[in-house]
Amino acid sequence: MGSCHGVGVTQEALGPEDYESVQRAEELLRARGLSQRITLNEATTAWRQLVDQVEGGYGWCVDEYTNDLTARDWLDEAWPVLTSRVRAAREPELAAIDARFRAATTDDDGELLAHFFRVGRRSGWWWRRRPLHLVGQFAEDARRAGVL
Repeated sequence: MGSCHGVGVTQEALGPEDYESVQRAEELLRARGLSQRITLNEATTAWRQLVDQVEGGYGWCVDEYTNDLTARDWLDEAWPVLTSRVRAAREPELAAIDARFRAATTDDDGELLAHFFRVGRRSGWWWRRRPLHLVGQFAEDARRAGVL
């Protein structure tokens, strides 16, 4: 299994232009300041790991949570730069992680996070959801903000 430029699919499935699109996305997002050095695979893994934590009850502080949400921002920004073949190869995995996140969170229109972070109208849907199970420091942060 090849993973040139963090695509994570067999090299036979994709051509050079597909790998170049992944590299372009990574370079573009670095230039925009979204990451110093992150790949498509790393962003996907970070998003999956956040969802794993949210499903079990997110206990880190709200600042960590907002930082962790930026992995999904990265994927959202990279998506249009990727070729249709890369998107098609990665869409099932991203859709499954997104579905897990939706199931482990509730829509609060960004109310909780807006107490700590600027959630704009153009922010992704993931910024408008909060974990169903808040524990530890995150629960304390939410209580102090008067949201719980």
